[in-house]
Amino acid sequence: MMYDTLLSRSFSKHEKQKLRYWGLITCLLIALSFCTVFKPYLGPLPVLNLRLSIGAGQKLEIVNDTSSSLKLISGDDAILTKNSALMANDTSSSQQVVKEIARKNDEPINNTSSSQEIIKEIIMNNTVKLNNTSSKQTIAGDIITKNKTEPVSVCNMLERSDFCEIKGDIRIDANSSTVYIVSSEIDILAASANTSWTIKPYARKGGYSGNHFHAFTDIILPLYSTAQPFNGDVQLLVTDRKPWWVAKFNVLLNALSRYEIIEIGKRGESTHCFSSITVGLKRQSSKELNLDSMGDFRQFLRSSYSLRKTTAIKINNGGLKKRPRLVIISRQRSRKFSNIGEIAQLAKRLGYKVVVFEPDANVSRSAQVMNSCDVVMGVHGAGLTNMVFLPLNAILIQVIPFGGAEWVSKTYFQEPAKDMNIRYLEYKISLKESSLFEQYPADHVVLRNPYAIQKQGWEAFRSIYFDKQNVKLDLDGFRHTLLKALELLHQ
Repeated sequence: MMYDTLLSRSFSKHEKQKLRYWGLITCLLIALSFCTVFKPYLGPLPVLNLRLSIGAGQKLEIVNDTSSSLKLISGDDAILTKNSALMANDTSSSQQVVKEIARKNDEPINNTSSSQEIIKEIIMNNTVKLNNTSSKQTIAGDIITKNKTEPVSVCNMLERSDFCEIKGDIRIDANSSTVYIVSSEIDILAASANTSWTIKPYARKGGYSGNHFHAFTDIILPLYSTAQPFNGDVQLLVTDRKPWWVAKFNVLLNALSRYEIIEIGKRGESTHCFSSITVGLKRQSSKELNLDSMGDFRQFLRSSYSLRKTTAIKINNGGLKKRPRLVIISRQRSRKFSNIGEIAQLAKRLGYKVVVFEPDANVSRSAQVMNSCDVVMGVHGAGLTNMVFLPLNAILIQVIPFGGAEWVSKTYFQEPAKDMNIRYLEYKISLKESSLFEQYPADHVVLRNPYAIQKQGWEAFRSIYFDKQNVKLDLDGFRHTLLKALELLHQ
């Protein structure tokens, strides 16, 4: 009580009021100091969202590798990631490969400095969508730099495919199909506006992966060019798995990756960690069945399927010691040979050893049969895709159906054959060799003006000239083509 009295006497009324003000100011300064010190931890946490299509026939790839350069894979669509610290432990598999979005960051996860790292999240859904709050992030094709030198994210929006790449600390929650990316606050503090991309999940946008031709040109080839540089240290992640597709190409998938496939979205899966990820497939060429080095790809096929024959037979002028082997590709639905037995007999009389073969889902068997032959012939169709297994300098004879299919025949098989060191011949059937000649009256537009049908669109054209047409070869006319093939085997 005496202390309170002495304190009251020490200050005047005015001085006590000033003391209160200074005390209030001191408290505010202390509070401001706390806010300044803990500001990195109180800031908002912007989210980087990547919605990845998980529709039918998509595939994700993940790469386990310690190198700094990221590669991509494919199937219908794929995600690739690299990390020496993790190996997949799931046995599930899938059909196709998806689309990609990329982001890079080398900062440690548990950093307590002012550049604290914040987990950003990529959510996979019906489309591939990237949202970033950084105002310095550029749109597709541009590079976001980290510390003014290193690229953080690269996205490419091309005519046929979209893909993006991310490098950094990446966590994949397989149960929820969610990818988390750890990123430093440096990028977050620069955020001011949202940027987003929507990516279609195919190497060919809206591709036809169920078809044997498109499986190779739109999935297998992009998959090979992306995954092969890792020499098996690549992990495949798949969604909406198609067991029949994986079973069909299981030999190639095992040759590209030494790890079991992880199925994204499957219950009971764990979280996987990687240092980089690629969403989508890079396609090297706009041409069909084409890579920068088809020779290397064909060598990969020979190694994967243990194909022994490397070069087609060369006939000596001194006489036939060994007959060249001719494979006639048979079809059971449309565009089938109506007189295949007569064609085989004609070829035998000319000196061929003939094999009639109908390709099916057993790719290993198709590879062995095709690799054993020197000449292969067939009506334009997906079965001719098996020419990828032919030995060097073999001969492809493409029978072009009636109706103006020259353009697609050239694009799908004639031009690719040259890049594979396969010699090419073709035989265009006449109207009388087509079953359409008996199905329509002579003055019908289908027979008189096929280009008028083409103008109605691809579906109209295909339904008539591909789906309803069979072929009965004129043996006298086709004889010259078989003789030309024998002549080439002498060269």
